[in-house]
Amino acid sequence: MGSEAAAQFNIHEARTNLSRIIERVEHGEEIVISRAGQPVAKVIPLVRRVNRTARGSLRGRVVFSDDWDSSEVNDSIADDFGTTA
Repeated sequence: MGSEAAAQFNIHEARTNLSRIIERVEHGEEIVISRAGQPVAKVIPLVRRVNRTARGSLRGRVVFSDDWDSSEVNDSIADDFGTTA
């Protein structure tokens, strides 16, 4: 947010305007919630680590070996989990 001061709401205003506050936060703003004039919480946008929104979003990023689905690999995985294939 740079040097710009965060918007501030008291608890009553925050309860009344929660949807609007969340919408502002979704657009990158930081909001401070105060009680009796003292800041007690900050609402900040979450940054997604990975933006996987649909099937195939990892296409071209995941590489499988030729034997990825062989019975040997499957047996090895089953052994690792203490089950039988």
